[in-house]
Amino acid sequence: MKRLATFLTFSALAALPASAQLSHFTGQVGGGFSEPVFDIGNRLDTGWNVTAGVGANLNPRFGLMLDFMFNDFAINNTTLNSLQVPNGTTRVWGFTLDPVVHLNPEGATDVYLTGGGGIYHRTDEFTAPGLETVSVYDPFFGIIYPANIGVNQVIGSYSNLKGGLDGGAGVAFRIGSTHVKFFAEAKYHHIYTRPAATTIVPVTFGLRW
Repeated sequence: MKRLATFLTFSALAALPASAQLSHFTGQVGGGFSEPVFDIGNRLDTGWNVTAGVGANLNPRFGLMLDFMFNDFAINNTTLNSLQVPNGTTRVWGFTLDPVVHLNPEGATDVYLTGGGGIYHRTDEFTAPGLETVSVYDPFFGIIYPANIGVNQVIGSYSNLKGGLDGGAGVAFRIGSTHVKFFAEAKYHHIYTRPAATTIVPVTFGLRW
């Protein structure tokens, strides 16, 4: 997996300077909601995502993006009850190298297709309410004394670093006469985690330039 990460990183860095000679760099930032699907959809609630990307347009119709995404999901009550734990979250982040095909690049509204693959990291964390003793300073009396505060204690955590594939589509609307566009995008990510694959669909809204 480290070799895959190194290969993807160097591939992206090598492609961007060459493509910049043909056209211009591009970037995007956004956020939205994420839907777990298939088997994992029975264990997680709908979550949220943030994303950012940099890349270059090789020509008006074709580009290459290096994308980063982060997703946060709450483990649903049915799963928590079956495991007899109070709280739990699943977090997924990843870097993907994604070609982008623009169907109407010169228009005010552009529909585009994208897909590729990369590396992903998933963490499942289970927590329980607890108390932690800390030292508190009282400026009125000038003393330091112990106090108990409520915390979430991690009672179990498991991480997975795996490769995966992604694919999706979006629509972008030009803002006035600028090169900035508002976009809405949905992508399917299939991550080869074990014992079961992680399958999620982030729906993202943001700005692209």
